[in-house]
Amino acid sequence: MDDRDEIRDFLTSRRARLTPQQAGLPAYGTNRRVTGLRREEVATLAGVSVDYYVRLERGNLSGVSESVLDALATALQLDEAGRVHLVDLARAAGTSPAKARRRPAQGTVRPSIQALLDAMTGAPAVVRNDRLDILATNALGRALYAPLYRDPVRPANHARFAFLDPAAKDYWANWDRAADDTVGILRGLAGRNPYDRALSDLVGELSTRSEEFRTRWAAHDVRLHRTGNKVINHPVVGRLELMYDTLPLPADPGLTLLVYTAEPGSPSADARALLASWAATNDVSTVAPAADRA
Repeated sequence: MDDRDEIRDFLTSRRARLTPQQAGLPAYGTNRRVTGLRREEVATLAGVSVDYYVRLERGNLSGVSESVLDALATALQLDEAGRVHLVDLARAAGTSPAKARRRPAQGTVRPSIQALLDAMTGAPAVVRNDRLDILATNALGRALYAPLYRDPVRPANHARFAFLDPAAKDYWANWDRAADDTVGILRGLAGRNPYDRALSDLVGELSTRSEEFRTRWAAHDVRLHRTGNKVINHPVVGRLELMYDTLPLPADPGLTLLVYTAEPGSPSADARALLASWAATNDVSTVAPAADRA
C-alpha cells in the first residue's frame, strides 16, 4: 500500500461525500461535473490556497502543520475516527519506508498478559493485534470465538472469519455492522503503517476472495472500536447480547485487550454461564456452525 495513494483516495472520497449544502456553501447551477465538493470549495473551507490543497490531495502531507490538518478535517466534516486517520496518514507520510518497515510485528503476548487473561474467569477476554489476529484468550474467550477456530490457519483472525467463512453471517446478528467495523479497523492500521507487509498480504487475500470486503475497502471508511454492544448467535448456547470494551496495552504497542460482559441477571448472563460449563468439557475448535447443527 502506497501512502500517497492512501492520502489521495481518502481525501477524494471524503470530498465526494459532501454537498455544498451540507458544507454551508451556495450551489451555483445544477450541472456540477463532480460528485460532492470541488477542490476549490474544500480549499476555501479550510482556509488554504487551491494550489496548496491540490498538493495535499495528491498525497503530499509530509510536514503539514496540526492547524492545517485540523482545518482540513473540519472542512471535510470528519468524525473522530476520520481525524485520527488523517493525522496518522500525515505522520506516515513523514516516515521513511525503511524506518517504517523496521517496526516489529506483534505476534505473541507476554506470559504476564496470559496470566491476566486466565485470572479473568467471569468474562470472555481476548488479546488481538491491529491486524485483528487473536493472539491469546481466556477459556471463555476461546469458547465465545469457537467458530473462528474451525479454520486451521493460525492465528485466528477476525477479518478472515468475517469475509471468508459463511458461518460469520449467522454468528454476528448484525453482520453488516461487524463487517464495516472490521474493515474500518484495518483501514486505520493502513493509515498508521502503510508498509505493514502482513496487512498487505491479508488485504490482498481478502480483496481477491471476497467482493464484500473489496467494496468496503474501496470506500476508505475508518472506525474506532472502543466500546459498544454486540449480539452473537453462538452455535452452542444461542443468543448472547454482550457489552464490550477495548483496552490498549501500553507496554505492548499494537495489542488490545477486548473484554465482553453481560448484564447481570439477564438471559445473556445465563448463557455465558452455560458457555463456561460447555468450554470446560469440550474442544472448542470442533464446534459446528449453527447451520450444520440444524
